[in-house]
Amino acid sequence: MKVNAITIRPGNVLEYEGKLMLVTKIEIIQPGKGNAIIQVEMRDARTGTKTQQRFRTQETVERARLDEHEMQFLYQEGDHFTFMDNESFEQTQVPVDVVGEPARFLQEGMVCTVTMYEGAPLSLELPQTVTMTIAEADPVVKGQTASSSYKPAVLENGVRVMVPPHIASGTRIVINTADGTYLERAKD
Repeated sequence: MKVNAITIRPGNVLEYEGKLMLVTKIEIIQPGKGNAIIQVEMRDARTGTKTQQRFRTQETVERARLDEHEMQFLYQEGDHFTFMDNESFEQTQVPVDVVGEPARFLQEGMVCTVTMYEGAPLSLELPQTVTMTIAEADPVVKGQTASSSYKPAVLENGVRVMVPPHIASGTRIVINTADGTYLERAKD
């Protein structure tokens, strides 16, 4: 599907020079004289090679047709994660490098969105939040709650997060999966 270059956004996948390119960053440049251009930082979906390309805003580019599937995380085996399609019950192996940094928040039974191109997984999107238990946290220091300070804590999966002083070990909290930050105490 051909689209104008001005409509390109991070997360889009383009077919460029016979390769499948995942857009990671864009910048619109408006020089003092002449037409605006868009600078696109892309990563090859298959090899991981990064490249930058400039397009005129009126130029058309080929956007790839992608399939999104709701899949349930089952288990990790070596350097692959196994997901099951919720409709067809077909299992799919997703490499660790496709999942990336959010892999640390994957939990058994979690439903994620897997983006695929011609049957091959390209990216994985976790739910926005996940509820986890604090494994260890520093004790509360009296009088520390007067200011908005945070203390380090370790989650059940070994990830370190900063939490408010009133959070203790064993407390269930809600974490933002995009950046790994504390949102609130779990309401369960």
